[in-house]
Amino acid sequence: MICFKSTYSLVILGFFMTFSIAGYCERTGMFGVAITTSSISVGSRCPHARAGVGAVATQNITDPNLANLVLNQMEQGYSSEHAIKRVVTDRDNIEFRQLTAIDLRGNTAHFTGTKILGTNAVSEANGCIAAGNLLSNPGVVNEMTRGFNANKQTHLAERLLKGLESGLDAGGEEGPVHSAALLVVDKTTFPLVDLRVDWEDEGAIDKLRSLWSLYQPEMIDYLNRAINPTVAPSYGVAGDL
Repeated sequence: MICFKSTYSLVILGFFMTFSIAGYCERTGMFGVAITTSSISVGSRCPHARAGVGAVATQNITDPNLANLVLNQMEQGYSSEHAIKRVVTDRDNIEFRQLTAIDLRGNTAHFTGTKILGTNAVSEANGCIAAGNLLSNPGVVNEMTRGFNANKQTHLAERLLKGLESGLDAGGEEGPVHSAALLVVDKTTFPLVDLRVDWEDEGAIDKLRSLWSLYQPEMIDYLNRAINPTVAPSYGVAGDL
């Protein structure tokens, strides 16, 4: 399903273009978010996920607290739809916010305020939800969900990144993106994957791809360091005798 809205009063000063995809892997139970924007350090504000609960992206004129509130509601047993409804109802300044969520059962939900910027759209598909604002065209998010579901046997982080890349290939935002992030949670309270490109003049998503390529072969080793250090290999750090 895809829905979109276009407005032409684009007062961009102080506002930033964003597109994201939140996803769930039914095979592993992992949740995650991949996101990119024209502003600095998107990973510090917008993607949120909690093991065994779900994932949330909060964007447009971002209030990071909204994501935690939605996750808290889902942790109490509410569906993604009801969790978002409970959080946005009668909340100040909610007309400036865009939210997406996916819950433990893979159900998706979203909220787009009346003052969201530019061409904005949402696409929901099996195990994922993509959304954006100030998009080059409303079909961007539909290509993101298609990219995510193109190969369900790959790691969730790879599928999310593929969704983000598909959105860029479909036209992305009205302007360049400068930061990107990839977040995945599995069974621990800390993320399995938390990669961030805080600023690049160009090629932020390409840089995120490079980081994932470097991190993926060592990902389980870093997990083992936290859970059972005796089985984690050394990487020959200088001064480690």
